[in-house]
Amino acid sequence: MKRVSIELEFLFKASPAILYQFLTQPSNLVRWFCDKADVEEEVFTFTWKGYSETAELVDDIEEERLRFHWTDAPKTEYLEYRMFHADITNETILQITDFCDELDAKDQRALWTSQIKQLRIEIGG
Repeated sequence: MKRVSIELEFLFKASPAILYQFLTQPSNLVRWFCDKADVEEEVFTFTWKGYSETAELVDDIEEERLRFHWTDAPKTEYLEYRMFHADITNETILQITDFCDELDAKDQRALWTSQIKQLRIEIGG
């Protein structure tokens, strides 16, 4: 099946610094992204309903960009978060790039939208 990248963009009232903490700290990740998160150096293990996936943090520019490579994914695929502060609106723009099967793109977008809705609740905006 053909793999495709999907890109999503969300606005937050929280600063890039706060958003960054919710994307990297296990105690915050479990509040919106997964049931359990463990971090050992640059390796993150995420668990959902007993199923775990491991990702290596391959790029980290604090409060600007995070890129993970899932250990069981092709080398060309990644999960990336980019954060930008919009001076005019005083909001933070979160861009997400992820990969999935072409037929699953709509569901993957819906999943991210649902997770980001929970993230907004957790950070207050």
